[in-house]
Amino acid sequence: MTELSTPHPARHPSATAKATSLAYLAFERPDFELAQAFLSDFGLRVARRSDDVLYLRGTCDAPYCYRVQKAAKPRFIGMGFTVAQRSDLQALARLPGASAIAPTFHPGGGECVVLVDPSGFRVEVIHGQAPVAPLPHRPAIQLNSPDEPLRINDTQRPPAGPPDVVRLGHVVLEVADYQATSAWYTQHLGLIPSDVQVLPDGSPAVCFFRLDLGDTPADHHTLALAQGFMATYSHSAYEVIDADAVGMGQRLLREKGWMHAWGIGRHILGSQIFDYWQDPWGAKHEHYCDGDLFTADHPTGYHEVSRAAMSQWGQPMPGSFTRPGFTPHAIGQLIRNLIRSPDLSVRKLLTLARLFA
Repeated sequence: MTELSTPHPARHPSATAKATSLAYLAFERPDFELAQAFLSDFGLRVARRSDDVLYLRGTCDAPYCYRVQKAAKPRFIGMGFTVAQRSDLQALARLPGASAIAPTFHPGGGECVVLVDPSGFRVEVIHGQAPVAPLPHRPAIQLNSPDEPLRINDTQRPPAGPPDVVRLGHVVLEVADYQATSAWYTQHLGLIPSDVQVLPDGSPAVCFFRLDLGDTPADHHTLALAQGFMATYSHSAYEVIDADAVGMGQRLLREKGWMHAWGIGRHILGSQIFDYWQDPWGAKHEHYCDGDLFTADHPTGYHEVSRAAMSQWGQPMPGSFTRPGFTPHAIGQLIRNLIRSPDLSVRKLLTLARLFA
């Protein structure tokens, strides 16, 4: 086991509530046409659109998984989680700074409590959202192997075009206040650390959190938090049916001229076959398939963090994937957080820069 020199994220013995899914992400974008063009080529379907809000969905029964609100400047707003019981909403509404329970008028309806995590991200927790009819998508292709030939007198011809996104899988955020933010999600949404990546000095740098669904298998991670110098969106991931869909997505997105970020490869922690693309504002979006599934009793793993630890095979992670943009705002946040955050030091930032920049 990798040695830890500081406290690390741990499951909470008595969580305020237990999230049952990551329902959606919310962004602000200045150009709906451009946002819709990228997301449609990426494989999401328009669920509803007005002058001010654009909703997109996958083929599963979730009414939407991606919300775009019109604004002058691009911004990641936050995310929505579902809970199983109204009593969970009632418990969350009693937290300091929480909103009252209120009906939501987004697709699927239901009731919502709005929270803000310690890093400033908006967290909408909903209950009672109505599912919608699933949309058709092609079945996973059958693969012939030397030991198990499944496809005889037949060919492989996955359809050309945007791959069908089935569902939103996870979101990854960078935060300056790593410990407080990690503890907040374990305490109030019941998330379980699946794997923790640790810097050479023994301090945790990345934690992958999964939902606590008891004996029902959950994705290896629904939320991941990485130590950064400011709170910012890193990427979000969307499940497609198989590796051919990942590859077809890469072909289509290249032909359309969108910006590639990293892939195709297979991650180590989570095991997903992945491919990353950037939207017109530089926000990374991941196609993935074949991720790990853990039940609640699976123990937390601890691992050294490194560039090589990011994938089992495929193109090495490019430096541009994690290199921050040093805008005046980012430089101000860097100075501010170095002064006030107990999780940040110049030494830690230099270590992260040597590993990933």
